[in-house]
Amino acid sequence: MRGVLVAGAVLLSAAPATAATKGRTIELGDTYYSPKTVTVDRGTTITWRWPGFDEAGDVHDVKLKSGPKGVKRFRSEPASTDYSFKRKLTVAGIYRIVCTLHEEMRMTIRVRR
Repeated sequence: MRGVLVAGAVLLSAAPATAATKGRTIELGDTYYSPKTVTVDRGTTITWRWPGFDEAGDVHDVKLKSGPKGVKRFRSEPASTDYSFKRKLTVAGIYRIVCTLHEEMRMTIRVRR
């Protein structure tokens, strides 16, 4: 019986991720997004994460500068530490993101069909 329980646990841990768990995290640094370019599937939730209190830096935000036709523009609150902002991307295309406080701070997200 014990071997059956172990085998069952192994099968559960090897199960593929479901659509509800699709996500990608982007770290914000002092003047950059990391990674700067990502490609994800449609329906992926992107989380932008600011550094923790022990790594405080400049204030940044996340703004959709341009995106696929029909996508509603979005923008995070400005923050410097211990903050995150999420957006589920449901339309395929190219999303160009910028920090409005540091125009050189940019990133691109490609969403596949």
